[in-house]
Amino acid sequence: MSTSIPETLRSHGIQPSAQRLAVAEYVLDTTAHPSADQVWGKVRERFPMISRATVYNTLNLFVARGLLRQHALSEGRVVFDPNTEPHHHFIDETTGAIHDVPWDAVDVRRVAELRGLDVREYQVVMRGRRKGKAEKA
Repeated sequence: MSTSIPETLRSHGIQPSAQRLAVAEYVLDTTAHPSADQVWGKVRERFPMISRATVYNTLNLFVARGLLRQHALSEGRVVFDPNTEPHHHFIDETTGAIHDVPWDAVDVRRVAELRGLDVREYQVVMRGRRKGKAEKA
């Protein structure tokens, strides 16, 4: 991040607290697309007294203020993504890892022509396996 985490929180109308800073230091700098429980586990390594409720409430605040996006990329699994720019996702079925895919890498056509739907947002979620280094084109 180019600005400090406290400055980033303040610029989004969030008063920095020790707990919010601990959550932000992890979740705003990860590419892992963690669940709330994964964030809680990681933050507890450095901040052992933080409660699960505090982490969940902080994540929801960050989503409400536009610092994170919340995605239900698979049934029953909600993850948090600090990349708030439009992009798609690829889920590696072997590892479970979620990878960002640039918006322009996927060509979706005729969304505006869908009958009876007023689409305000969309993303493509792809599932498969990452190719090994020897298999790359």
